[in-house]
Amino acid sequence: MNSDEKSLYAGLQALSDMAFPKQCLSCGRQYGSAEAFIAESRALNGSSGLKISLDDDDLPVVELFRNCVCGSTLMEFFNDRRGTSPGAAKRRALFATMLETLQHRGLEPEVGRQELLKLMQGQRSARLEAMGIRLAGH
Repeated sequence: MNSDEKSLYAGLQALSDMAFPKQCLSCGRQYGSAEAFIAESRALNGSSGLKISLDDDDLPVVELFRNCVCGSTLMEFFNDRRGTSPGAAKRRALFATMLETLQHRGLEPEVGRQELLKLMQGQRSARLEAMGIRLAGH
């Protein structure tokens, strides 16, 4: 594996890992991935727990509210890269770098964007796997 491929793998893994693990501040339980967060937490009483709103640029922001097994309510953003924290800025920069790398490998920008978003949500990307790109744990 050459250095460009190593860099691509490292960046893709970092994107997938940045949002998780998520930890409950009440009991300390950790959710290692988006899939674990959804599978191991509980839906709010009679609600999907989804809240969709618009950000300052009129782009959708999706929030998912779930109850930890201890009963504490947790929230996670999905498809939101527009935060202003240092972590959000780092995630945006890494996302842009990874998207550019995927474009150089032949993916259209929107396709690459969708595949990277899948990884950030803890999902598998069949399209990236078909390119020979697999992440640890997937």
